[in-house]
Amino acid sequence: MAIGRRGQAPPCTSLRRVTSKLLSPFPFANGVVARNRIWLAPMTNLQSHADGSLSEDERRWLVRRADGGFGVIETCASHVAEDGQGWEGELGIYSDALLPGLTRLAADLTERGATGLVQLFHGGVRADTKLTGVSTWSASAVDDGGLVAREATEDDIVGVIARFRDAAVRAHKAGFQGVELHGAHGYLFGQFLSATGNRRTDRWGGAFENRARLLRDTMAAVRAAVPDTFVVGVRISPEDWGQSKGLDLDESIQLAQWLAEDGADFLHLSLWTASRTTKKRPDAHPVTLFREAVPAAVPLVVAGNIWTRVEAEALMDRGAGAVALGRSAIANPEWPREIEHEGWEPRRPPFTVAELRERDLSEKFARYMGQWRGFVAE
Repeated sequence: MAIGRRGQAPPCTSLRRVTSKLLSPFPFANGVVARNRIWLAPMTNLQSHADGSLSEDERRWLVRRADGGFGVIETCASHVAEDGQGWEGELGIYSDALLPGLTRLAADLTERGATGLVQLFHGGVRADTKLTGVSTWSASAVDDGGLVAREATEDDIVGVIARFRDAAVRAHKAGFQGVELHGAHGYLFGQFLSATGNRRTDRWGGAFENRARLLRDTMAAVRAAVPDTFVVGVRISPEDWGQSKGLDLDESIQLAQWLAEDGADFLHLSLWTASRTTKKRPDAHPVTLFREAVPAAVPLVVAGNIWTRVEAEALMDRGAGAVALGRSAIANPEWPREIEHEGWEPRRPPFTVAELRERDLSEKFARYMGQWRGFVAE
């Protein structure tokens, strides 16, 4: 077969075209509509400049997926405050000085028909002090396995809510269509939600209503500061897994209901493996449980090792409104266009660094993907 742009085989146009519900328009709760139901998941990629400003590598990686037909493009986790940076090369949104790059990226995505969202983030105890130069803080004091943090003061908490609010305003000013609050994977919001990590006895700890207060108050502050036409959503981890410690499924379902009441335009479930049932209820799938609990007007977005059209459509059959692709989007930058061809199968790992570079990953991003076992060929 002839090799096309960037050394990849062109789409197999001889295959019969199929219609997929994944390619139908996706409505957010506030009425904004994305062109389809296929999202680029937010992924750490180490490609931004040291000050958090947009690099050409970061721009190229995201724009390539917009060109490939993804309906919603999410940035990587972007720190709202300098003390919240979690890793080297992280995109920042903590200062107006970063607006030129953010504005350029938003315009690039809009021009290509994609809906651009910035994922807003603070690392809490998982911020990197070597990068921030200041001590970390969390819901409660931490001294565990190299992670050290002091307990947050009232000023810390009130201050970070304001930083999330200001970052959302900044994203709107830059021209993005919305933001996602990163409440998953054990970062700052997850540290407050955790029944084991949050040992506070004030209004920010104890009962789940208090542990959820930081995320809910942040949602309220953001929602009040941006127009109704600006999308605001939240990503959560439903259960205790990996870095998401101290989470309970039923509490997470309650959280989803609260966030919907608070004005969330979507809820994003980070499942790691979306085909699996829940740990707490092995006979129940998380998408079904959350769909039954949340008003139909608030769509669910689901991420977790989704590779094929069949896998994605099965999640929609359970009640997902959209799917967010991570590693499969790295491997297949034109995934939304390719699934129109009956019988098409996504390219899977392993990949050489050169093959990942052809897919518009920088050298640093390509080598970083080596942390996923079997993804990068030795």
